[in-house]
Amino acid sequence: MRVHIATDHAGLDLSRYLVEQLTAAGHELVDHGPAEYDALDDYPAFCIAAALAVRADREQGLDALGIVLGGSGNGEQIAANKVAGIRAALAWNLDTARLARQHNDAQVVAVGGRQHSQEEALAIVTAFLDEPFSGDERHVRRIGQIAEYETTGTVAGRLEDLAPRTFPARGA
Repeated sequence: MRVHIATDHAGLDLSRYLVEQLTAAGHELVDHGPAEYDALDDYPAFCIAAALAVRADREQGLDALGIVLGGSGNGEQIAANKVAGIRAALAWNLDTARLARQHNDAQVVAVGGRQHSQEEALAIVTAFLDEPFSGDERHVRRIGQIAEYETTGTVAGRLEDLAPRTFPARGA
């Protein structure tokens, strides 16, 4: 499998470790940067480039997924999710990594480099890479609704039917 990886300065050591371990496991790694440590670097361009590459590979029928890393993984996940058609999931344990693939068919996993040891992060990433999408109808339907909103700004028959409920503050 081709795996696109990107990080910021906080995940650089983890990124290098994952590249080494995942290539040894037989994956083709494409590193979208950064190439060197810079405490003031900006992660969005790196993460967006990785997500764009995942999307392009998948559109060509290639088996490709992505990894984005940072101190927490939050900003990196947000950046990757801005690429149309990409679903990036923040994974913090084996279950969240597997469920991101099983239920959401996520193509990119985000991991916090300051939240896990290298070995823990490798296990999370490996769980993500190894888990297939279930293909269950309910998950396909929900992913379709997300894609519909992404392209049209609505979810047919859903948003209009949802009336918000207001709960007044107590003791006011």
